[in-house]
Amino acid sequence: MSNPLYAFPTVCGQTLRALARYPSRVAFSWPAGSITYAGASELIGRMQSVFMQLGLKPGARLAFLTANRADTWCAGQLSRLAITWLHPLGSLDDQLFQIEDSEAQILVIDVGTFLARGGELTARAKGLSHVFTLGHAEYGVDLLVAAEIAGSATAKDLAGPDDIATLNYTGGTTGKSKGALRYHREYGGFANAILSDFEIPDNPRYLTVAPISHVAGTKVLPALMRGGTVHMLKGFDPEAVFRTIERERINFTLFVPTMIYVLLDSPALDKTDLSSLELLLYGASAMSPSRLVEGIERIGPVFSQLYGQTECYPVSVLRKADHDPKTPELFLSCGFPITACEVRILDDNDREVATGEAGEICVRAPHVMAKYWKRPEQTAETLKNGWLHTGDIARADERGYMFILDRKKDMIVSGGFNIFPREVEDVLSQHPDVAMVAVVGIPDEKWGEAVTAVIVARNGTHPNAEELIDLVKKYKGSAHAPKHVKFVTELPMTGVGKVDKKVLKAGFWVGRDRMVG
Repeated sequence: MSNPLYAFPTVCGQTLRALARYPSRVAFSWPAGSITYAGASELIGRMQSVFMQLGLKPGARLAFLTANRADTWCAGQLSRLAITWLHPLGSLDDQLFQIEDSEAQILVIDVGTFLARGGELTARAKGLSHVFTLGHAEYGVDLLVAAEIAGSATAKDLAGPDDIATLNYTGGTTGKSKGALRYHREYGGFANAILSDFEIPDNPRYLTVAPISHVAGTKVLPALMRGGTVHMLKGFDPEAVFRTIERERINFTLFVPTMIYVLLDSPALDKTDLSSLELLLYGASAMSPSRLVEGIERIGPVFSQLYGQTECYPVSVLRKADHDPKTPELFLSCGFPITACEVRILDDNDREVATGEAGEICVRAPHVMAKYWKRPEQTAETLKNGWLHTGDIARADERGYMFILDRKKDMIVSGGFNIFPREVEDVLSQHPDVAMVAVVGIPDEKWGEAVTAVIVARNGTHPNAEELIDLVKKYKGSAHAPKHVKFVTELPMTGVGKVDKKVLKAGFWVGRDRMVG
C-alpha cells in the first residue's frame, strides 16, 4: 500500500520538472555534440515508448553497460522499470553475476565502448528477454534507431512510490557484491539531500569523468535542477580533463583520489587555467593529507569530501571551509552528517558510545535502501533496530565530525590488540615520500595477524621502511607498527576507485615489489 505521507515525487518526476523549467538551455554536452533540456525531455519520451511496448511489469530490471553518455542517462529515466547499472570497469564474471542475480530482463549496451563485452554478455547471460544497443552491432536492437522510429512522444512519470526504482550493487571490497534495492519512495529524496548540504554552484557547469553509473551520476539531477549543463567525458584522460575545464569554464566536478594524484603529477596542470573551478568533490577512499595540501595550494580552496555508500548516499560531507591547511587534522575526517541523515556512533549492542570512542556509523534517513535483494538475513543484520549499520568503524569529535577508523571486517587482531588499518594508513600517508598506502592483516603464527603496509612511493623517492615503521611507533605505539612493509608500483583497485583489499590479502598480492620485514 502507498504511504499517504509519501514526501517526494519520483526521481523521474523531478527530472521532467527540471527539464520543463529551462527548455532552451543546454542540458548535456560532450565532445561531439550537445542536447537541450527540451531535446532531453523528448528523447526520454521516445525511449519510454520503446520500452513500454515490451509489456514488462513495473519493476522489471533493466541493466546498463555504458560509458558516460547523455542518451544513456535519458534512457535511465524510465520510472516504470528498475535500473541496475553494470560497472564499466567490472570483470565479465562480475557483470554476469549482476545481470543474473538481479534477474534483469533487458540489457542496454553502449557498443561504441563495450562492443565485445556486450556480445559476451548477450551470449552468456541467463534470463535476458531483450538486448538493445546504442549504435549498430551484430547483436541486439539499435535503441537509437528504435527511438527514432517511435516518433515524438511526451515523457511521463509512470511510477508510483511502491514500484522498484533502482537495484545498485555494492563494491564488494570485503565480500560478494549485494544488490541494494530502493523503491521510488526511498529514491526520491537523494537530489534534495545533495542540494541541501553540498556546495553545488548556482549555475552548475558539471564535468562527469568518473562513471555516471556510480556516485558521479548522483550529481546529474541536482545540476539540472539548478539549470546547469552536464559536460560528459567517456573516461579519465588528464589532457582532456584540463582542456574541458579551461574551454567550458567548468565550475564543478568529482574525482576519486587516484585521479587527483594523476592531475597533480601532470605537467599540464601549471599550464591550464582552472580558475573557474568552485567545487571539486572527492571520495570513495581516503586521500593523502600531503597531496590534499598540494591540491589546495595548486588548484585552489575548492576541495570537498563526500561520504556515503551504496546502501545510503549521501551520509556526510567535509565542506570547503573544513579544508584549511592550518587545521589539517580535519583532513582525516569524512565530514559532518548531512541534514537529511540522523547519524550515531553505536557499539555492538546498538548503544551510543561516548564522544571520541570507537563505534559503528549507523544511519537513519529517507534515502536508506529498503533491503538487500534476495538476502533477508543480511538485510536483517544490516538494518537491525531501524538503523543502517554501515560497517564503518569511526569516532566522532565534540562537534560531530566523524573520523573513520576502518571497515569492521578489516579490523586486524594482532598480539591480542584490535588494530584498525585506517589509523596506520593515516600516519603513513602523511610521510612526504608516500603516494598511496594500504594496510592489511596477514596470517602470522606468532601474532595471529601481522600488520602489513603496502606502499606506493612518490615518483623519484625511495622511502625507508624502518623510518616508516618508526613513524607509526611514534604516533600509534609498537602494536600498530607494521611487521612488514611492501613496496609496489601500484595498488589493486576496484572499479569505483577503492583499494581492493581482497586482492591484497589473497596470496598477498603478487606485483613488482620489494619486501622488508
